[in-house]
Amino acid sequence: MTTTTSPRVLEHPARDQIRLEDVLHALADAVRLRIVRDMAREDTELSCSYFDLPVTKSTTTHHFRVLRESGVVRQMYRGTAKLNVLRREDLDALFPGLLDTVLAAATAQVDRDGRDGCEGEAGGATA
Repeated sequence: MTTTTSPRVLEHPARDQIRLEDVLHALADAVRLRIVRDMAREDTELSCSYFDLPVTKSTTTHHFRVLRESGVVRQMYRGTAKLNVLRREDLDALFPGLLDTVLAAATAQVDRDGRDGCEGEAGGATA
């Protein structure tokens, strides 16, 4: 007899539970902002291994958890891979223009500085 196990489900805030201060906190970190910029650019589900970040695997896991718990990303398991997608529709409905403005400002900063701000983060390599 085969028993079916339930799929792993990660907790996410419902749209009406997403708070501006939590979103701003999540986006205030250079590594998390880089993740969000990459997700916005690719506009598709991405596995955690897609991101080449200058931090340890456990720190990467922490950053994704902050993004998920703040409502910035949705994570789901597909097989053994954990996929991530930007919750753009929810964020745009709650905070019109916020995500686009933050992403545009982050891009302008990278263009101005020539780096994304997360090089040399603790636990990672320096560029």
